Amino acid sequence: MNINLNLIDQRVRKLAEQYETDLKQQLKINKTLEKDKHFFISTAFVLLCIQTVLEISLESALDCLTEGGNDAGIDGLHIGDLQNNEFVVTLFQGKYKANRDGTANFPENAVIKILNTIGALFDPDKSLTFNLQLRQKIEEIRSLIRDGYIPTVRVMLCNNGLPWNEITQQYIDNTIFGDQVNCTHINHDKLIELLQKPKPINDSLQLIGKGIVEEFNYRRVFVGKIAVTEIKKLFTKHGNKLLERNIRHYLGLHKSWVNQNIQQSLIDEEKRQNFYFYNNGITMICSKFRHNALQNQNYSIAINDLQIINGGQTCLAIKNTLDDLSCELSLDDLSREIELSFQNTYVLLRLYELDETDENLVHDITYATNSQNPVDLRDLKANDAIQRKLVLGIKDFEYEYERKRDDVEPDAPYDISSQTAAEAIFAIWRCKPHQLKVNRGDIFGHPFYVEIFNDELNAAQLIIAVLILRMVKMKSKTTNMVNPPSFLPYADYFLAMLIGKMLLEKLDISLEKLDHQNFAQAKNILDHSIHNFYSQAINKLKEALIKLYGDQTIALQQLSATFRRGDLLEFL
Repeated sequence: MNINLNLIDQRVRKLAEQYETDLKQQLKINKTLEKDKHFFISTAFVLLCIQTVLEISLESALDCLTEGGNDAGIDGLHIGDLQNNEFVVTLFQGKYKANRDGTANFPENAVIKILNTIGALFDPDKSLTFNLQLRQKIEEIRSLIRDGYIPTVRVMLCNNGLPWNEITQQYIDNTIFGDQVNCTHINHDKLIELLQKPKPINDSLQLIGKGIVEEFNYRRVFVGKIAVTEIKKLFTKHGNKLLERNIRHYLGLHKSWVNQNIQQSLIDEEKRQNFYFYNNGITMICSKFRHNALQNQNYSIAINDLQIINGGQTCLAIKNTLDDLSCELSLDDLSREIELSFQNTYVLLRLYELDETDENLVHDITYATNSQNPVDLRDLKANDAIQRKLVLGIKDFEYEYERKRDDVEPDAPYDISSQTAAEAIFAIWRCKPHQLKVNRGDIFGHPFYVEIFNDELNAAQLIIAVLILRMVKMKSKTTNMVNPPSFLPYADYFLAMLIGKMLLEKLDISLEKLDHQNFAQAKNILDHSIHNFYSQAINKLKEALIKLYGDQTIALQQLSATFRRGDLLEFL
């Protein structure tokens, strides 16, 4: 067994042992459906893949699991945030071999099975029979499709062995989905690559024409133009490691109108000459760059610690387009013919030499220059005054507040991430549960951030909101109801909002009166009354749905849309 196989197997077995109870609850496994040890090891492998690929907590990864029979080969499913009328759906299928010799290919029949299923999954008019967890997620996707949102599908085929064979690849290539569906192989080597911090990238770039080099505020800047063929060479050599500092992590193909326009501008022989003017350019950062100052043009720049913080999608579109052209011409590499075709095709380059102490500036530059693709704003807000105050206030209650994604272990009970806190406050105290379904990825941006983290917010309110949301999610996940309501998978934020109101009524106070002085009383009431609160909240939602729709049976797609649009709020 090689070292990567051994490391991943060690982590998978530890996860299986630690989370066996959670896995049973998530997959609705009881004594009548016993599973052997390898089942939990295999499921833990899928869990690790979900967490690592999506860069989410184990708690969130658990919610993505759909394995457990009648799952059409889909072991995990994640629905991304809505962005520019599009959303990314990531499907996971895991094949974990007990012998762990790393020589088995990903099974051909498994690939064929999941691809055959995809065509039906995303057609709202086709009826499907899946296990409950999967069906609820699929109907949510279909509801979004009916509302006009366009899905891009990433299929993560995960094993502790080799990729699929050439025949299977031919089957993938011949599917009719085009760029809307992308298959990616994830194994022990890829997981270790994703888990390890990247090595510094040191390289040189050939610039074309004149450039501007300036030094101010103790920093250096180079502005010039670079040939798209040079960008293609750079990405062929280093790949996605160039994007590790980019807030928007890239893995697989993300379909977007921006990428399509870039590709069309490059393919069109007339437009490619003006590509420089069509594009916003590429922003790179480094710890040091050197050039021959005695020249006045066509600089060759040596760069240390190179990273791209804006224009990553542009770079990938350039590389993919030139690769496709090379394939059409049956060329092994960037040939002289391609070089000549794109010799006058340039893109603007901004290169910033920044000190390692300029971390906040890097965040600000990334935010300011990323206009083509939405970014995760959470890290950019991590150093706001309100966030720093919350860290101190929450620490007094013996909790840890995670401002950045990598601050603390995200799965400990006394750790609270700023993402979870923002969602809980927005749903419960700001009474906007429906907007989280549509705007979850934007809650750290304007105008939501200032509404959530306003000056009146205190540590006690934040912690209580998070505890309510956690309890609701746990109750919904582990419910022992004989016939749980069909709206349950879509209602967590609404249930949490109702419970927050009940708690304040029980305390006989308004929200602004909830603080450190009555925190212990509030938490005690919540701990002892959560079962009753939860039952009452479910009944309130049932009554509201009857008022909205009458006694008719409501389809899952319609339920998902109802909670996303907030139709129920006026009845609550």
